[in-house]
Amino acid sequence: MNASAALARVVARAAEIDPADWDACAGPGQPFACHAFFRALEESGSATARAGWAPAHLVIDGADGRPAGILPGYLKAHSRGEYVFDHGWADAFARAGGRYYPKLQHATPFTPATAPKLLVRPDAPPGLARMLILASMAFAREHGLSSAHATFLPPEDREQFAAAGWLERYDLQFHALDVPPDGFAGLLAQCTSRRRKTLRREREQALAAVDKVVWLTGRDLTEAVWDAFFAFYMDTASRKWGQPYLTRAFFSLLGERMADRILLVMARRGGRYVAGALNFIGADCLYGRNWGAIEDIPFLHFELCYHQALDAAASLGLARVEAGAQGQHKVSRGYRPVVTRSAHFLPDPGFRAAVARFLEHERAAVLREAVHFAEYLPFRRAGEP
Repeated sequence: MNASAALARVVARAAEIDPADWDACAGPGQPFACHAFFRALEESGSATARAGWAPAHLVIDGADGRPAGILPGYLKAHSRGEYVFDHGWADAFARAGGRYYPKLQHATPFTPATAPKLLVRPDAPPGLARMLILASMAFAREHGLSSAHATFLPPEDREQFAAAGWLERYDLQFHALDVPPDGFAGLLAQCTSRRRKTLRREREQALAAVDKVVWLTGRDLTEAVWDAFFAFYMDTASRKWGQPYLTRAFFSLLGERMADRILLVMARRGGRYVAGALNFIGADCLYGRNWGAIEDIPFLHFELCYHQALDAAASLGLARVEAGAQGQHKVSRGYRPVVTRSAHFLPDPGFRAAVARFLEHERAAVLREAVHFAEYLPFRRAGEP
């Protein structure tokens, strides 16, 4: 354990790591693991110590002196902006006389999307991913932290954390799987007659209420476009959370460094943009992230975030759409319940045992919930029109 900790160094800013070295570890096609995304979050003031996200990236260097493995991390002073809620754990730990914060969070800040956390260069020696996990555990123990957490894990990361003894937690999201080549039209063809009519009417009503819906990417992402979208984001975020997480500068940095991996779906009415949805383009998935509007237009949210996302994914040749956290209303629009996973390290034996018992029951409840929601999918069964 101590050897792993000694091998790992802690980096206080993503900018201290060469972008090429970081991305060599992250691999291609991962917008929420790439250097540009983390650097934009930190340099914009969105994910900083002042905001309760103090960067503490764990890095293990290879024989060539360059990063061979990176485990992005943040010392968190609260539990906001994570989408895997542990407020109850924090309250219980405090009632028992413990100090829950700061904790170590291995996550892409403000991003409830599946993405690798164990970033390992392809030519790294075997076992490096495990060494990163052991370094995280050693860091938590040596600094007296209550816990370490890794959220929204892909299967290969989940297996590594489980093998190291971290507790596994389930949550539920709704994704479009096996996107038809013709997008929304293909989904309609799979639906029952009744639901097909409802969804078609929903789209027609939303599109009739605006002048135009446009897809913007690359050079289309001007500062004027970001100004408009930020107004949407602020309106929605203020109502949902009270205090928006992302700064205006964050979106400019995205446009500067990741423009070709971004798709903005924007609606115009009366000569101005009135609503928009921000998506990121991955290797095989379109990730829906933020939505906002300055006019209340029925069904426009569903159109821009879900129906247009299907069309865009099909146009880009992507197999899936991850439409973000929560949202049971996605089921009736063809987005299937999908279990997401996180891993949790709790050094205190008593606290760990209590949380383990809770998670056992919670996992079973999430699986039951997934089966329940699947019954409400709009697709035809055998013999249905």
